Amino acid sequence: MKKFLAPVLGLLLAVSLLTIEPAAAQLIDPADSPNNITTATGGEGSARSLARTIINFFLYFLGLVATIMVIYGGFLYITAGGGDTEKAKKVLLYAAIGIIVVLISFALVNTLLRSADGVSTGF
Repeated sequence: MKKFLAPVLGLLLAVSLLTIEPAAAQLIDPADSPNNITTATGGEGSARSLARTIINFFLYFLGLVATIMVIYGGFLYITAGGGDTEKAKKVLLYAAIGIIVVLISFALVNTLLRSADGVSTGF
């Protein structure tokens, strides 16, 4: 069975590699105007603002995970019934540390990348 499976998988891999569609980046002509490039990148005009958007997405996701962990730690604490609450306390502590790290990194990333773009913060 193994002697038959390897060539079939190799053939499927070769066929799948030959049918790859071109990426959207290949459709951008170097002579395009900045408006076309902005449209192709989802409305972002520079690499810094695109990076800031991607990093902020991941930080929002990590904040959501940390909030879910706080809820999970609270659930563990309540269901312990006055018994062994060490695991719940650890989960709550690490979730709180995670939220603090996410908030600090969010502020740091947005401050550094926004100031590098030359955007005024109003001060």
